[in-house]
Amino acid sequence: MEVLILPDRERAATLAARIIARELRADPGLVLGLATGRTMERVYARLADLHAREGLDFSRCTTFNLDEYIGIPADHPGSYRRYMDERLFGPVDIPRARTHLPDGMAPDLAAACRDYEARIRDAGGIGLQLLGLGSDGHIGFNEPLSALRSRTREKALTPATLAQNAEMFGGDPDRVPRRALTMGVGTILDSRRCLMLVTGETKADILARAVEGPITAMVTASALQLHPCCQVVVDEEAAARLQGTDYYRWILAHEPEWASDRDLLA
Repeated sequence: MEVLILPDRERAATLAARIIARELRADPGLVLGLATGRTMERVYARLADLHAREGLDFSRCTTFNLDEYIGIPADHPGSYRRYMDERLFGPVDIPRARTHLPDGMAPDLAAACRDYEARIRDAGGIGLQLLGLGSDGHIGFNEPLSALRSRTREKALTPATLAQNAEMFGGDPDRVPRRALTMGVGTILDSRRCLMLVTGETKADILARAVEGPITAMVTASALQLHPCCQVVVDEEAAARLQGTDYYRWILAHEPEWASDRDLLA
């Protein structure tokens, strides 16, 4: 795991977008795993800008989102399908048929989960998985005590998650669906590369537990410590509780892989 500390959330989002863009340029048929939430909005805005200004090509890539709520249609203002259509899929040139989210309206949710896993396998597996970090340490909707080998499945959401996601439902946690479909922790760990973006002081404590604490099902993001190729991009506020900051800063300043990104450190 590499932890890359940037001065602020804007530059952290820029680095995350650059990493995705480089992977996409190297492999136009890349299979991308995508996440939602306010942190990701800056990343998608930068990717849309790279498409508009530099012709970043999404036409041959395939995407799989981490999760979707159960019981709301795709055109609902709070659905993740609508979120993705408005923030990334619409502004770039990716064919809709290449974009995939779990089907929270499926009559047989268990079958829909098995189908989602099969579609990921048929696409050749996820090459790069973008992740956020929940306030209780979850990735996707893998709430505390989710099995670290879990696959795509139905999950009940915790009160903390409902409160965190209430903004898309008029600020009222009672309006947030109580259940969702999510990729499992095991599904995420199968990705060839993981990229987690974490910003803001409210995430400092849980980030430290996820990155430097014990691997535990109580903090499902801690399972990323087991991944052979995982970058965690953070801003100074989120990094405030980390113990290894001197080493993390040295890596970003000296590793050849990040030479083209050192302009973001100023």
